[in-house]
Amino acid sequence: MAEVEEDNKRHENGLKRKIEIKDEDDDSETEVQAPKINIKQCPYLDTINRNVLDFDFEKLCSVSLTRINVYACLVCGKYFQGRGSNTHAYTHSVAEYHHVFLNLSSLRFYCLPDNYEIIDSSLDDIKYVLNPTFTASDIRILDDSEKTKTSRTLEGTLYHPGIVGLNNIKANDYCNVILQALSHVKPIRNFFLMESNYAKIKRPAGDSPFTLVQRFGELMRKLWNPRNFKAHVSPHEMLQAVVLWSNKRFQIIEQGDPIDFLTWFLHELHRQMRGNKNPNSSVINKSFLGEMKVYTRKIPPADCDDVQKDLLLATDEYQEKVETTNFLYLNCDLPPPPLFIDEFRENIIPQVNLYQLLSKFNGVSEKEYKSYKDNFMKRFEITKLPKFVILYIKRFTKNTFFVDKNPTIVNFPVKNVDFGDILTAKNKEVNKQTHYNLIANIVHDGEPGKGTYRAHILHKATNQWYEMQDLHVTSILPQMITLTEAYIQIYEQQQ
Repeated sequence: MAEVEEDNKRHENGLKRKIEIKDEDDDSETEVQAPKINIKQCPYLDTINRNVLDFDFEKLCSVSLTRINVYACLVCGKYFQGRGSNTHAYTHSVAEYHHVFLNLSSLRFYCLPDNYEIIDSSLDDIKYVLNPTFTASDIRILDDSEKTKTSRTLEGTLYHPGIVGLNNIKANDYCNVILQALSHVKPIRNFFLMESNYAKIKRPAGDSPFTLVQRFGELMRKLWNPRNFKAHVSPHEMLQAVVLWSNKRFQIIEQGDPIDFLTWFLHELHRQMRGNKNPNSSVINKSFLGEMKVYTRKIPPADCDDVQKDLLLATDEYQEKVETTNFLYLNCDLPPPPLFIDEFRENIIPQVNLYQLLSKFNGVSEKEYKSYKDNFMKRFEITKLPKFVILYIKRFTKNTFFVDKNPTIVNFPVKNVDFGDILTAKNKEVNKQTHYNLIANIVHDGEPGKGTYRAHILHKATNQWYEMQDLHVTSILPQMITLTEAYIQIYEQQQ
């Protein structure tokens, strides 16, 4: 009985300190600030359950579904609006005897229903999980094997910051692999870990209250958080922004193509950062933008005789034209697999060397391309290599009825890939460093449209490769990576 009386007395003292709020619905932050109290005067901090706290999902009140003035109950992990006497958070506190709440916008802690602010350093870890922050010195040591440390979750699971799983909500593995790969592109990672780099970016016209840049920055900071409560992150808010900004082109509930998502995602990030055609206008261009010349010549129709062909080839229309263009990735064409295999070769999987695919860009090799009316011969000459080369290995071919998948294995080295082999002598002089190392490899398994995607990521601090498929993260030998059906690869220029 004495304990109950003491508890009631504390409530009474808290109620005396309570300040009446002008707006009982408490949907704004213009209210009078509640008085502050320290840990010795707040008896409920031991009721906080960090194991149920999950700040990866959209910050909506679980009752009213509003985004305005949302509080997280630190006892059960649910979100509620407001803290005034008639609000959902207040009602939840009285009904469930849950007393400690966090304002998800201001990152301030309150005790309800007494309505006083709690100031205590023991709550800083919760605040950091909600909004991880990085300094320049924190970012500099991320790839330093001597200074980086293994982190531990609440359950005791060990993990490396940056090597954490991403939840597959339903069918978003095609997005997850791209987000994982981009999170290990050093300039992209470093830019988005420092929130001040994009905090002042104005929101373009659209329905989303947040820019794609902000959401990607939040996700990046969570992926590299050294103090996570768990060893995985849900990309829910990131994907909600993707659905909105892409006008539902990319969905959580439908399987998509990673290369389509990558193309749109990079262009949209670049656009929202007010980037232009200048190579230095955004971190996207600085990292991935290369340059090439495209030589195009029109082919005379097949039913022309030799005289007609000679006449056509003499006209301006059939002269070879040169266009200088930029690229974010290189489209590599696989040779068609054999249609018929004898009984002794039925288990042999066709293979091709990476350099054979790259020969398409040597400025000499020609390939025929068909349009609705005319046929063209094209050749490609890379004139400027970017710091990070993205290779798209085209495995899927669409025809009138269905999609075919080419299972050809690409043989590639993990280190010291020399792109100088496909450059002309003149372009070699411009591109001094042509050696690259693989840092990310995205693989497709299964049938077209029905398979799954996984990513191989190099963790530089430990020089260890990891296979990441949604929540599953396992170490893998680099020799095993070369045996997979590579789909998208990212190579980093050697320093």
